[in-house]
Amino acid sequence: MLRAFQWDLARQVERLDHLLALLPRYADWGYERLYLHLEDAVDYPSLPGVARADAYAWRDLEKLVRAADARGIRVVPIANLLGHTQYLIKTEAWRDLNELRDPVTGAALPIGQICPLHPRTPELAEKLIGDLAPLCTAGEIHVGLDESFHLGKHPLSRAEIAEVGLAGHFARHVARLHGIVAARGLRLGFWADMLALLPEAIPLLPPHTTLSAYDWYYHPFAQRPRMELYNFSEYELAPALRAAGIAYWACPMNGAFRHEVAPVWGERLQNIAAWWRRAQAVRADGFLVTSWEPYRLALDTTTLMDAAAATLWLEPPRGDDPASLLAAGLRRFAGLGAASARTLARGLLATDAHAFAGNSRWEINTRWDSVGPRRESALPHSAAARRLARLAQSPALRTPPLASLAATLRFQSYLAARDAFVRQAASHAARLRRLAAKRADVSKILARAQEAAVAFALRLRSARKDAREMWICSRPADTFADSQNIAVLAGDAARLRAWQNWLRAVARRPAHARRASPVLGRWTLRFTVHHFAPAWQKVVVEQQQPDGTWRELYGRVTIEFRARAARPHPAQLRLEFACPVVDPDAPLRIATRCVGQIAVSHIELTDGVVTREHRPLRTRHVLGTPAPTCGWPQVDWTRNTDELPLVWN
Repeated sequence: MLRAFQWDLARQVERLDHLLALLPRYADWGYERLYLHLEDAVDYPSLPGVARADAYAWRDLEKLVRAADARGIRVVPIANLLGHTQYLIKTEAWRDLNELRDPVTGAALPIGQICPLHPRTPELAEKLIGDLAPLCTAGEIHVGLDESFHLGKHPLSRAEIAEVGLAGHFARHVARLHGIVAARGLRLGFWADMLALLPEAIPLLPPHTTLSAYDWYYHPFAQRPRMELYNFSEYELAPALRAAGIAYWACPMNGAFRHEVAPVWGERLQNIAAWWRRAQAVRADGFLVTSWEPYRLALDTTTLMDAAAATLWLEPPRGDDPASLLAAGLRRFAGLGAASARTLARGLLATDAHAFAGNSRWEINTRWDSVGPRRESALPHSAAARRLARLAQSPALRTPPLASLAATLRFQSYLAARDAFVRQAASHAARLRRLAAKRADVSKILARAQEAAVAFALRLRSARKDAREMWICSRPADTFADSQNIAVLAGDAARLRAWQNWLRAVARRPAHARRASPVLGRWTLRFTVHHFAPAWQKVVVEQQQPDGTWRELYGRVTIEFRARAARPHPAQLRLEFACPVVDPDAPLRIATRCVGQIAVSHIELTDGVVTREHRPLRTRHVLGTPAPTCGWPQVDWTRNTDELPLVWN
């Protein structure tokens, strides 16, 4: 079974010297292939205008491939050619290939994915594959094709689907790409999730012995992976693919989801171990440890995970539990002694309880007035900040390559402290509002709020240093100013200044406390979502306008990206929601969108002084439609699937 790792260079540019220095280590760890996720990160010779400003020069990509080859690591470039093709249609030259069209004019929209049947799609594929073919030292090119949920939106696509069905439409696109790839003597690889959704496409695919399907799922599982869109029900592709002669690859993930700044260590290692066991059980052709969107992480953290994964084949007697894998990875990657590695591994695994993961946590990156008023305590976040800061002081983290891990822990500590601060600030705002309503003295609460803001400003300043250390361990220092974490911190600084200005206004005129602040709206709608059947749900709050239309005030996707939510019926999975409201008298409703059901309860509208309740308060109102168990799901984040009008007692 081939062993492979992936670098996602499409999201951020890593220093070439850093990548080159890592290749010998990966070779020593027993990795045989490198998958390069590129998108617009390189300057394709035949596609001028696609590369972004900081993209690798083509000669640098060639140098990386040659260096890998010299170490016995063969390269497979990933060139998305269906879903995730925004990097192509962002350009005027290829915009018209978009599957999504304006319903009135028929013009291509600025976002979407390429249409398989557009007359210029073969031209695009020829250019892209032709450029990458010389770099395919493993004899294969990977064309993505995953999560292509816009299939069938273009008039040309709809016509073919009406003739041969959605599975036939997808299979024909694979066949056309296969023809381009086979003409260059290469094998065609693609992600397998579309085959899990459209299994009837498997027998329609081109000659199977020249295809590779990469099966992926990024949460722990027992024997078979699960499909999130099907309410996390199990699926099985390996037998059908093996019967068809299609190579089957098992693909875990080593890093973080979206806004996470560190891997959820235990869950990622459990996912890696689960896929390794499955790969052996089904006699998989390959095992690929993928990495996605690492732009908020220090690259050393995902490299450490790859070192830990190598324990599965280098030291199989050690077992595949997270503590054993992570300790072995720390020894292999950082040269720690056995005792130090075990101690640090236990400490890192304990941080999973405080992981900055899931949409409910990530919302604070963009706004505070929908986080602070939630019915959640600030105390667990304060405790988490202290624990993370203590672990960051571990002696084992004082020197490279683990110094960036210490910075990561300090940055995680900042995020936990921010959660605590925003909740405390919202509590202060509510107390100031109640005191002002009674014409009571606000000076003591005001002083506490101002002191907390000054202390948080110091934490924010330190967090900038930690974010920089995380970034420059593998990336050019001059690109830090444009990094994702610094953008988050800039937003925090702006909201902190606005909060301090609001406090000054209250000091001048206590009645100002009744006005909206960065941490607390004029009014707030609060409710509890019971996430009893996770899939792809979005919960929105809408308010009726004077003309009778409904305007969205707020929306949040319920995907939590944690193991406890990655099961068909999780116990006691509750999410708190808070939505600022300006006009408390205009009709409000809670609605669901996309795929699946949720329940809502404990609905109230409050300004901190007066509270209106939607009765019965504890009743769970089930909204949405059950997730499908098979077939093509209707992924639409814009259309309501159910609505609950709110009536106040």
